[in-house]
Amino acid sequence: MKKIWDFHGGIHPKENKDQSNQSAITDAGIPPQLIVPLQQHIGQQAELVVSVGDKVLKGQLIADAHGPVSVAVHAPSSGTITAIEEHEVPHPSGMSDLCVFIETDGKDEWCELSPCEDYSTLTPAEILGKVRSAGIAGMGGAGFPTEIKLRPPREDKVNTLILNAAECEPYITSDDRLMRERAEEVILGLEIMAYVLQPNECLIGIEDNKPEAIEALREAAKETQIDIVVIPTKYPSGGEKQLIKVLTGKEVPSGRIPADISVMCQNVATSTAVYRAVRFGEPLISRVTTLTGDCIANKGNQQVLIGTPVSWLLEKNGYLNQKGSRLVMGGPMMGFTLDQTNIPTVKTSNCILAASPKELPQPDSAMACIRCGMCSEVCPAELLPQQLYWFAKGQEFEKAEHHNLFDCIECGACSYVCPSSIPLVQYYRYAKGEVKQIKADLEKSNQARERFEFRQERIEREKEEKEAKRKARSEAAAKAQAAKKAAAEAEAKESKEGTAEPSQAPVTAKAEVSPAPEVTLESLQKKLLMAEDKLSKMEAAWKDAQENNPERAEKLAIAVESSKANVKKFTLQITELGGGASDTPAGPSLEELESNLEKTKGKLQLILNTLEDAKQNHPDRVEKLERAVAKNHTRVASAELALREASEQQSKQQASKLEPTESKG
Repeated sequence: MKKIWDFHGGIHPKENKDQSNQSAITDAGIPPQLIVPLQQHIGQQAELVVSVGDKVLKGQLIADAHGPVSVAVHAPSSGTITAIEEHEVPHPSGMSDLCVFIETDGKDEWCELSPCEDYSTLTPAEILGKVRSAGIAGMGGAGFPTEIKLRPPREDKVNTLILNAAECEPYITSDDRLMRERAEEVILGLEIMAYVLQPNECLIGIEDNKPEAIEALREAAKETQIDIVVIPTKYPSGGEKQLIKVLTGKEVPSGRIPADISVMCQNVATSTAVYRAVRFGEPLISRVTTLTGDCIANKGNQQVLIGTPVSWLLEKNGYLNQKGSRLVMGGPMMGFTLDQTNIPTVKTSNCILAASPKELPQPDSAMACIRCGMCSEVCPAELLPQQLYWFAKGQEFEKAEHHNLFDCIECGACSYVCPSSIPLVQYYRYAKGEVKQIKADLEKSNQARERFEFRQERIEREKEEKEAKRKARSEAAAKAQAAKKAAAEAEAKESKEGTAEPSQAPVTAKAEVSPAPEVTLESLQKKLLMAEDKLSKMEAAWKDAQENNPERAEKLAIAVESSKANVKKFTLQITELGGGASDTPAGPSLEELESNLEKTKGKLQLILNTLEDAKQNHPDRVEKLERAVAKNHTRVASAELALREASEQQSKQQASKLEPTESKG
């Protein structure tokens, strides 16, 4: 007999399971309308692949998994899609989400499936592909994608695979009936998961208040190495970390996951879904749901299609809407109250509790904390509930997080025993939500700051490059001017020596010098350099405005044309004054054009990389980035053309300089 351990705290609330565990699972039927949310899991929302007006078959894909942590969604029955819009979904805050509305045709006609009689003929990767395409998420309440959970990091070898059959929450009996009636499917699903993970041992943890289910599992696992471990009934032994402690004696460290200690835990209903996905190719489109409480006439467990409106289920099973009654999705400890009934069931909907005022009376008004310490005594996560309450109430969220707020499993044991009727779990949920929002805002702020700093660096870099080019042009012009002046002086000296007396040389040289043409030429060249620098600045401002300020782009385009005209005017004046082509280049040099081309290509590649990232993570930016890519393709083409024309012009100039030399030879 396997040794078992105990966990800290826990309570023993009244079970009330006999209301719904006495009759077999029945088929809930097909409602006239199904409301299928696209977000029924932890992770990214599924991506639509259908449109309004499409006819769909049972099991047909209507939204594909989007991103690594996501789950596909399928049509629970055949019919026509009548709407795709926001609708209230099961959530403690009553939030809305995008849903697909299907008007069923009553035929319940299946799409084509891909069954597999022997899972051992498949590779683990193929099995994981079937699990992902079937849209299976954890059905015990968390809704984490099962395919991701069955793919732990390579360094985290799973030594112990646990199937959670505890079902410790009062009133809920869906897993109990599932194990009694479909124990073979439960065991086969566990074997498939073990085939993928190759653990050293497989355990099924089940509370001792389910004798029929225990016997059924033992019979189904008779020819296997699976160990059925019966544990004492105590709430919340069905919590993942608590069950791991009971079965293995290991504790999952704060902020870590079971895979970090070589353990993996799956739910009974999830195991059955994995089996049906691999064996028959069926996606997850229905689940067993408990209908219980004094305000329901026909109590029991039913196979309910995902997306079935709660109102339709209640009406069909004799809902007695008494004054003061409460409607809860989930159990009385961890479930949440439904403010309206026109919401759909989802993959994690294991119970609908319609309780009378006697069963679930309205809570008393909260009073001051008397520091009795009972909440700490029953906390299964060994936290300090009273301290977390003060931090949450005082909005000291950082301190609450440092006191391991996120280790709270929201089991409600602290609220259950609180003599002051303080809704402790609600405070913890509020604090968790605020911490997550603060972190999300901080992440957005960091991204904005990084973008701003990158832009500032780019602007400074461009300024430095422009200044370096300006200095280089200025130095080149000065050298050219000095060379021209030296040549003029040498020519004047040769002329003087050939025509005048030595004593008259200074006077003759002075008389032959024209009225300071060098000064006028230097002035024009300075003006040309200033005009070229202004043109460069105008072009940079115009390019930036095209991307960030289209309203200024038109005015800047006019300024660019005006600057080009000034450059051309000064170049022409220098050419005329010098009697030929100016030594100062009328446009950018080949090196500048090559540098400009490389810079333009680099910017295009950067935008292309940003576009690829946006397609995955920021769809709202894709259209703007695609326009920027088109503009930068045009700029690259223009830069290549300018470089080619300048190269050809330089080649012609060099050829023309060589012709007189060759004729002299």
